[in-house]
Amino acid sequence: MVQTVLAAPEPHPASHALLDDVGKAIVEQLQEDGRRPYATIGRSVGLSEAAVRQRVARLQEAGVIQIVAVTDPLQLGFRRQAMVGVRADGDVVEVADALAEMPEVDYVVITAGSFDVLVEAVCEDDEHLLELVGRRIRALPGVRSTETFVYMKLRKQHYNWGTR
Repeated sequence: MVQTVLAAPEPHPASHALLDDVGKAIVEQLQEDGRRPYATIGRSVGLSEAAVRQRVARLQEAGVIQIVAVTDPLQLGFRRQAMVGVRADGDVVEVADALAEMPEVDYVVITAGSFDVLVEAVCEDDEHLLELVGRRIRALPGVRSTETFVYMKLRKQHYNWGTR
């Protein structure tokens, strides 16, 4: 399945200006189907195929959207997913940046609450997850403690939340 995923990084200051009503309509079309032809989107929003292509390119360059293949980790041999709550001492941003460098980590967010950072990890199996959490995450400078939430069954994961 290919979907458009809104970028998590902080947007470029000018990126909000790219999202006029037509830009929002383009994003919503791509959230429904990331492979929808630009000509089809153009007919829907009243622009030419070339104008839609240019708009999409600008949205990608500004970090507003990224178009990626969203895969099912189980079907690719990654049988274990987990959310890891991390409590940190010192600079939380440095801890989050170090976690983000790990190839098994696909999501990192600095939070308020009982954890300083939440990390989603995709691993081949329980041994891989144990090695990741026990030997690598907990060994990072600034990591005080972790709590691992193993995913038992995914019930919902969508990226079509629309625009505001």
